Amino acid sequence: MEAKNQTSVTEFILLGLTHELRLQIPLFVLFLLLYIVTVFGNLTIVALTVVEPRLHTPMYFLLSNLSLSDFCYSSVIAPKLLVDFFSNRKVISFVGCAAQTYFFAVFASTEGYILAAMSYDRYAAICHPLLYPVIINRSVCIQLVASVYLGAFLTAAIYTGCTYHATFCGPNTIDHFYCDIIPLMKLSCSDTFVGQTVIFAVGFFFGLTSLLIMVTSYVYIISAILGIRSRESRPKAFSACGSHLTVVFLFYGTALFMYLRLPSSDSVMQDKALSVFYTLVNPMLNPLIYSLRNQEVKGALWKRVTCLYTVEFK
Repeated sequence: MEAKNQTSVTEFILLGLTHELRLQIPLFVLFLLLYIVTVFGNLTIVALTVVEPRLHTPMYFLLSNLSLSDFCYSSVIAPKLLVDFFSNRKVISFVGCAAQTYFFAVFASTEGYILAAMSYDRYAAICHPLLYPVIINRSVCIQLVASVYLGAFLTAAIYTGCTYHATFCGPNTIDHFYCDIIPLMKLSCSDTFVGQTVIFAVGFFFGLTSLLIMVTSYVYIISAILGIRSRESRPKAFSACGSHLTVVFLFYGTALFMYLRLPSSDSVMQDKALSVFYTLVNPMLNPLIYSLRNQEVKGALWKRVTCLYTVEFK
């Protein structure tokens, strides 16, 4: 009985994205490029919000934390994936797998909660422009971000605890390219009903809360914009929210489709394809969306580039 209740698995084997050897190098090059763009794009936004005085506002403080979470949760997955393209045996230790699950959950949750905080910031800026410096002051902004990280660490702890509380006594092969909760639960040789129920309940509560904050904020925002008499001012107000809405649709659209769709015979390959988009493509697109649609970010970037160019060639 004692042996039956102990986890005997000390490592997991990741099957990766594909078994096709001819695809290993092209996929490695593709994902390496995606990761380089992700690192450069997100860290550039973080650096700009630190060094550029005009970006020292609550909106860009939240944006810098969004970019930081994008960089971190992509970095939890991408390096291991890239190394595994050239590994004959894609092994990850039990502790390493748990750490990957935990930190991925931390930064993915952070992204969802930061997007909710950003929607509240846009609501305050558009619906209460005169009171905006009072509603979203420095203290409130820090409290918002602290609450985001506290909620993310708590959510990740529950997810990871419920996942690895299960007993793993073999097999230890994960048909995925990282330690995701769903394929891990399938490997358990104990009853995972309670753990899965808790994970679903926590995810549903926090996810629904975040979505309600965003939907409510944008109902008020759209009402306020439609109430603007000047037709010239309306496109400017909508453009201020365009980047945020695009990122929200990409993040939540992919997540909801991945975790709420019905299983099928092709679900494993679909899971992998959606996970690639969720873990590698989304974090790469977010800084591009904000930098291409935001005049202040483009202006700050151009200013820093021209300054470097001037110093270099003087």
